[in-house]
Amino acid sequence: MRAKNKLALSVQYADPRLKEAIARTQLRRWAQAALFAPAELTIRFVDADEGRLLNRDYRGKDYATNVLTFAYNEHGQEQDVTQADIVLCTDVLQREAAEQNISIEFHAAHLVVHGVLHAQGYDHENDPDAAEMELLEIEILADLGLPNPYVDR
Repeated sequence: MRAKNKLALSVQYADPRLKEAIARTQLRRWAQAALFAPAELTIRFVDADEGRLLNRDYRGKDYATNVLTFAYNEHGQEQDVTQADIVLCTDVLQREAAEQNISIEFHAAHLVVHGVLHAQGYDHENDPDAAEMELLEIEILADLGLPNPYVDR
């Protein structure tokens, strides 16, 4: 398991439906596991309406998606601290977990790890980058005692 990096974490439950199911301590553990450097992160849970608006306004895609990452120190800016907002859409998270027959907690852990990797500059825009990011996700989740999210169950 990698060394713990300093993490300043803010959690916002704009959509409170998962506040009891997914505690701040879990979110901190998942985010910290995916960090390669110190970070200042906000994780915000939103409903489908807010998720759709954010995705439309910032990505030009008019639908709610499971996770959005707004990284504030990318594009070649070298900074000591990763800064980002990670937005999880409760409606999409719940629907996908049900469709995949996995727990909401496991799916949330995967999406947090995915979002934190995006915050640090990882992406999946091409096959080599996607393969690298998936491998990191699998390794980080395994370190957390969680299964491979890319294996059919």
